[in-house]
Amino acid sequence: MSLESLALDPLAPFRLDGRVAVVTGASSGLGERFARVLDAVGARVVVAARRRSRLESLAASLTDAVVVECDLSDASERERLVALTLSEAGRLDVLVNNAGIGATVALEDEGLDWFRDVMELNVTAAWHLAKLAGPALIDGGGAIVNVASMLGHVGATPVKQASYCASKGAMVNLTRELALQFARKGVRVNALCPGWFPSEMTAGMESDEGSQRFISTNTPLQRMGAEHELDGALLLLATDAGSFVTGQSLIVDGGWTAR
Repeated sequence: MSLESLALDPLAPFRLDGRVAVVTGASSGLGERFARVLDAVGARVVVAARRRSRLESLAASLTDAVVVECDLSDASERERLVALTLSEAGRLDVLVNNAGIGATVALEDEGLDWFRDVMELNVTAAWHLAKLAGPALIDGGGAIVNVASMLGHVGATPVKQASYCASKGAMVNLTRELALQFARKGVRVNALCPGWFPSEMTAGMESDEGSQRFISTNTPLQRMGAEHELDGALLLLATDAGSFVTGQSLIVDGGWTAR
């Protein structure tokens, strides 16, 4: 794309026409929104999660989506997701590693198996999918967006969740390393780090008086984010609009981590 065309149409680089984007954890919350946004800018979206009925409902509202029911904590299911994407859609240009789990639990009550489960889905699955998708992404000069969290940069307590913070911190530095390894191969890797947004993980916080007081007191913009307030950040990292951005964490948190 020439500099002249960019000057004439600065919105053009934000399009994904003719490209294929995989969104994991797409059956609800932020993942569902990400799938809708990528569809809106022209991508053919592969929606992946465990709940088929929700995926099918989402796909019915998208242009030409591919539904892949899968459990990404299972390595063979990750392999199947990439294989189905390439067989059904013919290419893979954008990988959004959004699937993840977390819970509020004090260290003394947090089980070893739970910690392992969180790391497996939040970190190992993202690493494995990047590895599996790598050849296809290299062919098309694609992009990986790892959905981490502001809690990959700061601690969470009094919302106690050591495993979640550890996994998101790992994802942030995994992003840096993958960006370096992929850079000369034409693939960009960045982390999108939301603050407090409505999702299944934060369910109830938006209506709980104590939670809202906690968020408004500690967030300079004094509120939770709205779902559409991640759209621009996602598109910057997933499209040619961010063609010179790699290895970065884009924190969208209302100023939480600025303190």
